[in-house]
Amino acid sequence: MPDAERATEISTYRLLIADDHPLFRGAMREAVSGLLEKVGIAEAGSFDEVADLLERGGDVDLVLLDLTMPGARGFSGLMYLRAQYPGVPVMVVSANDEPAAIRRCMEFGASGFIPKTLGVEAMRAAISRVLNGGVWTPPDVDLRGGSDGETGELMSRMATLTPQQVRVLMMLSEGLLNKQIAFQLGVSEATVKAHVSAILQKLGVESRTQAVIAAARIEAGHWPQSAPTEA
Repeated sequence: MPDAERATEISTYRLLIADDHPLFRGAMREAVSGLLEKVGIAEAGSFDEVADLLERGGDVDLVLLDLTMPGARGFSGLMYLRAQYPGVPVMVVSANDEPAAIRRCMEFGASGFIPKTLGVEAMRAAISRVLNGGVWTPPDVDLRGGSDGETGELMSRMATLTPQQVRVLMMLSEGLLNKQIAFQLGVSEATVKAHVSAILQKLGVESRTQAVIAAARIEAGHWPQSAPTEA
């Protein structure tokens, strides 16, 4: 039985579409609605909305995540979701369909990658395969190429960050100061400083600027190359 047919056997799914473009969210909603008869679909236009929706509880069967949206750049949102909600499958949906970007998404734990140029029927088949416990990437993409040794080591270090440390690193990469991060996360500045210190130690760097630059190397240019020099 085709994947698209098997997916309809389960009575109800809950999906979260995370993209900052309302028109694309609408297109994704239409594609999913055409695949599943009973489906609850939540939408988020920023990464903070994604985090809020997931923190409220309730089972989510699949997150369809844009790589670049307010509050997240490149792979940072994927890193956070895989660390904080390891049981929730995440499919990346992105206009950046470079093979290296797709490979890195899969290395960071994505269950699939959908290029935004993919046709509706192919998109439905991809979503269905992941809902059925599989993995889907564009068939013409070679996933065998791995990261070089230095980048692989850095990715291993990044994988040791806690979910909150990933959030702090995301905000550092946006140029936020400690007091701004503390306000957004609802914690004290002392807590933020402790997180920053732990991030520097885990990444093996000496400053927040170096931490952001290290993250930018993994992000393949998605994150900025500079950050405030606040200690």
